[in-house]
Amino acid sequence: MALSRSVRRTSRWLALATAVASAATLAAAPAASAAPAPTPGAPGAGDPYFPELGNGGFDALHYDLGVSYQPDSGRLDGRTTLTARATQNLSGFDLDLQKLTVDSVRVNGHRARFTRSGDEISVRPGFPLHRGAKFTVTVAYHGVPKPLSGPIVFGSDYGWMKTKDGVFVACEPNAASTWFPSSDHPGDKATYDIRIDAPKGLTGVSNGRLISSGEARGRSYAHWRESRPMATYLATATIGKFDVRTGTTPGGVPVYVATDPTLPTGKVDVYGITAEATDYWSKVFGPYPFEETGAIVDDMPQAGFSLEVQSKPVYSAVRSESTIVHELAHQWFGDSVSVKQWKNIWLNEGFATYAQWLWAEHRGTSTAHDSFRKAYDGIPAGDAFWQQKIADPQRDTMFSGAVYERGAMTLQALRERIGDKAFFKLLPAWTAAHRYGNAETSQFIALAEKISGQKLGDLFTAWLNTSGRPALPAK
Repeated sequence: MALSRSVRRTSRWLALATAVASAATLAAAPAASAAPAPTPGAPGAGDPYFPELGNGGFDALHYDLGVSYQPDSGRLDGRTTLTARATQNLSGFDLDLQKLTVDSVRVNGHRARFTRSGDEISVRPGFPLHRGAKFTVTVAYHGVPKPLSGPIVFGSDYGWMKTKDGVFVACEPNAASTWFPSSDHPGDKATYDIRIDAPKGLTGVSNGRLISSGEARGRSYAHWRESRPMATYLATATIGKFDVRTGTTPGGVPVYVATDPTLPTGKVDVYGITAEATDYWSKVFGPYPFEETGAIVDDMPQAGFSLEVQSKPVYSAVRSESTIVHELAHQWFGDSVSVKQWKNIWLNEGFATYAQWLWAEHRGTSTAHDSFRKAYDGIPAGDAFWQQKIADPQRDTMFSGAVYERGAMTLQALRERIGDKAFFKLLPAWTAAHRYGNAETSQFIALAEKISGQKLGDLFTAWLNTSGRPALPAK
């Protein structure tokens, strides 16, 4: 994420497309002798920033989402089939869904009892789900999704946000469950099929690659597939009128850029910078981790931010080359390698901000050393900026400027300590070690020490976990 800071009408296509997934019944494995009695899974993943988000007792494997949207009324009709694996003997489990009405729940094709408590759906199938067994849960639901607000995302609304012609969907950190039932925490990544049904003339854009699209009976449809594991907050179903440009980067990565035609052309070539930066970061950070790169550029000025949606960052009306390279760096740092808990967010934002400094170095406009010194010197020692411990920045300030900029400073201080050879070996080693997975700060420190052969605890303590302005690295 970068600062810039009613009549039900589900289409026949949607019902047909999702029926295949919901009909796939996966039998529970036979119980082992003397196995623990089935119990309900935990209602949350245990993240202190969002204790009730995510869910225990199962591992999400794949989401098949079908959403049908009516822009005039704002109504969404959805059907989500989640394939998961039980991690304990389950008598029931929870899903996260904010505000929307649940019409039915099926587990392995059979109707299941469910209750609602706040944003939790508690599902109780009529049979146990044994540890290690795959199962499916299909939820049909409807309603008018509402964006979230508050201090977390720079005071901006975020999530499912109506536009003049559709919807802009950018959900970090906790808004994916405003539009589909899920285990809404980055620690539970899964692959996705996302099918979008909207009025004719509108385009639905999502993650991964486009499998099929077309128009019929006054509606448009698009089926997207993200075959690489993805955190829930990175899923999108952005809908609107778009000009679409496709191609490949010089390095051979497919590109898909959708731009709202009502926006002024401006001076930034979103397609060109996206292609160039994707290839450049592939040299610095390791191979590009997804099947497609691109962008979704929508007229949504009230969003006040852009987001590193997996494979296609979404940009509100504000665009810049620096923002584009930031969001594309997130494809490695945040999307492929995701945080284990939200307190580790500097591993996303500090790295993407440092990538902006690396890009200026690549362009020859400023070295990362000079960018570091300029940022450091520009913030007085007594400024509140230096009081935040960014190793655990707290929920409502997890996207504060210090997380971004002090995180970047930490990386430059590390580079100056261990030298360029070790530093530029470390970056691709980190993305390779945790590709498509989750990681935390202690693992990054351990890898940095292994590659450099140095003890680095003092550096990371000073820059990440101590109030006050750290001393500059020795020249």
